[in-house]
Amino acid sequence: MKYSFLSFFCLISFLGFSQTKIDTSLATPYSTIFTHLHFLQVETYIPSIAAKTIPPPNPRAEQLIIQLKQILDGKGLYVRMNMLPQNADYLDSLSQNAYYTPFPELLPEVYLEKINNKWYYSSETVNAIPQLHRKVYPFGSDVLLNILPQMGQQKIGGLATWQYLGILFLLIFAFILYLIFSRIIRPIIDRLIHLRNNPIEGDQMIIRKISRYTTLFLLVYLLKMMLPILQLPPLLATYVITSLRIIQTVFGILLFLRIGDLGVLYLTRLSQQTSNRLDEQIMPILKRIFQLVIVLGGIIHILNLLDINVTALIAGVSIGGLALALAAQDTVKNLIGSIMIFIDRPFQIGDYIEWGVFSGVVNEVGFRTTRIQLADSSIISVPNGTIANVAVTNKGVRVYRLFKIILNLTYTTPPDKIEHFIHQLEQLILNHPLTAKENYYVRLVELSASSIDILFRANLLVDSYAIELESKQEFLLAILRLAQQEGINFAYPSSTIYLENGD
Repeated sequence: MKYSFLSFFCLISFLGFSQTKIDTSLATPYSTIFTHLHFLQVETYIPSIAAKTIPPPNPRAEQLIIQLKQILDGKGLYVRMNMLPQNADYLDSLSQNAYYTPFPELLPEVYLEKINNKWYYSSETVNAIPQLHRKVYPFGSDVLLNILPQMGQQKIGGLATWQYLGILFLLIFAFILYLIFSRIIRPIIDRLIHLRNNPIEGDQMIIRKISRYTTLFLLVYLLKMMLPILQLPPLLATYVITSLRIIQTVFGILLFLRIGDLGVLYLTRLSQQTSNRLDEQIMPILKRIFQLVIVLGGIIHILNLLDINVTALIAGVSIGGLALALAAQDTVKNLIGSIMIFIDRPFQIGDYIEWGVFSGVVNEVGFRTTRIQLADSSIISVPNGTIANVAVTNKGVRVYRLFKIILNLTYTTPPDKIEHFIHQLEQLILNHPLTAKENYYVRLVELSASSIDILFRANLLVDSYAIELESKQEFLLAILRLAQQEGINFAYPSSTIYLENGD
């Protein structure tokens, strides 16, 4: 965890310095920062000495050096004094220049530089102090720094009376803001969302949650902005500010999750307008991916706030993840298979497919498996990796259903009767309301060993298995009646045995 500057009595107790041996030579980065903070403590308040840490001449040095401490206290920064460089010839490890930055990540604008063998706050830091101060104390709230302390300096439990009054004021102010925001933000969000025609049914609960989390997010943000006015002790300020940042991150996560839910509702509505039902199936998966990204991003941000080395943590997780991936190759294979199914779209929800010895209707396509309802209404879950690597016949996209049979006539059937029979069969196809009137075939195709074979092939314009069976039945019965009417007999496999007398 990053540390802020200690109060004077902590410095003395920690480092063992006595007030008679205070180093104000500015010969090292440690001496400069110690001089700055020591002479702005209540017990040893001498701004003129603290101002020596700013390069002369500067008529506003005292005001600027006080503002710089207020910036540090307001941000709740905390530092281990024994970690500061005590080497007069210290060089920055990256630039190899005589610079020292106490907070390179949180406050890179503030750094020391060596001038004429003394360490001062850099000219860039001096020029940036007013802007940084306005950023920490926006909307002129720094005026309260001079007003509130006059209400009481008596300390109770480490805090002055005016600080307790300030905390009470912030709590009342936060409650009032919550009431105001909750009545303003929700109508605005509701109006923005319903700019589209035909708003999504059932989205009112999500809108309420979005407005609530937006209100809480802004409220915590404002509290975080107002907190520096209280000038809390550095260590306490660090804990409070970090806690507020974590709370704000949690509200941000919840807010983006609800926005994602609303987005999925709209996308689901759009997918329902398409003919591809696989689009509807992908919505829950996209929702889970979005939620995972938001939650992981929020967790990483919280770990950064707690000053946990996320890079090292990710590296450790990556090594463990590699071992886990090697042990779970099938799971990874199925996940890749799922991606390929959603990209290639070999079938969609409701299609009748066949692969291997199985066939059925696709009910659901998930991350790992595809659920298929078989003819006996049972459900089989097939790993997506398996489906991605086998030939799948999608009968759900058929334009027509093929009806094909071979009619075996006996050899005693006269050719003229056969020709007339073929003509009558063609009329069956042409007269049926559910057949394509092209690409049909009724032809004499073969003289086989025990029959005269006629090919009967027609395309049925049906979209369900039940109607297909019914149409086939109609054709079969019509063929049988036509054969009976024409006096045509069907052959069946038979053989003739001739016995020869040996005499």
